[in-house]
Order: sequence, then structure tokens, then C-alpha cells
Amino acid sequence: MNYAEWEKGVPKVIRDDSLWTVEAYRLSLFLSDMSWKDAKKLSSDTCTRSLSDQLYRSVGSMSANIEEGYSKQSSKDRARFYEYALGSARESRGWYYKGRHVLGESVAEHRMDFTTQIIKLLIKMVPEQRGYKIKESAAEYKVDISHQEIPF
Repeated sequence: MNYAEWEKGVPKVIRDDSLWTVEAYRLSLFLSDMSWKDAKKLSSDTCTRSLSDQLYRSVGSMSANIEEGYSKQSSKDRARFYEYALGSARESRGWYYKGRHVLGESVAEHRMDFTTQIIKLLIKMVPEQRGYKIKESAAEYKVDISHQEIPF
């Protein structure tokens, strides 16, 4: 499965919402679908069963916080929820790192790279709302994963 194939399967009601224009949101939904299989694999190993729940919740929290922030009227409120999404993205990356022994190095590395892409997008979004920079440098970034095959 790649992003272009996945996107075709997203219900029209979601794609027609203006929120769909937020790239970090689209990517976080895609990662949520990928994380479902990852969490199932982690839950089958007794050593990583609790990690699977943490991973799935942190990945799901990214899109949920972007959704919530996008719906806020004030820039300050939007920024707060985008910051929560940023924290969830970092947490997700950490859970993927911890689960790499069960998921496999290539899957974990792909997911960590993917969460890093979302982090970079969010690092740009927060200052746009908040009016100040995050401690890290915000690199110019545009995601193009439409051609990428996703390891499972």
C-alpha cells in the first residue's frame, strides 16, 4: 500500500472537509492506519503488549489534536492543540523505536521517519499560530510519499 492508494479509500466526507488541506492531518491519518497493523503485531508479543496500546493511542492522538486545534477560533487555542499533536508525534516516534525488535528494523525506521516528517510540519504550524518560534529550527519541508511502498 502507498499513500496514493490509501487516499483513494478515504471517505469523501473526510476529503471534502477543509481540514483535509492540512498536510500534517492527512499524514497522521495515514500513519494511524499503518499503526493499526503495527499495534496488532506488538500486542501478540507478551513483552510489547502494553507498548502496543501506548503506540496506538499516541499515533491516534496526533490527528485528534490537529482536528481539535483546527476547529478553534483563536490562534492561541489552535497552537496549543498543534503543540499537543507535536508531543504525540514525538511520543509515537519513541514507541516505534522501543518496538523495533518486534516490528523489525525497516518497519520501525520507516515509521520513525514518517513521524519525523509530521513533526517537521507541526514545528512550522505552531509558530504560525503562536507568533513565536519553537526552540528547534523549522526546516523547509514538503512531503511527497505518493510513490512510496510501505513496509508491513
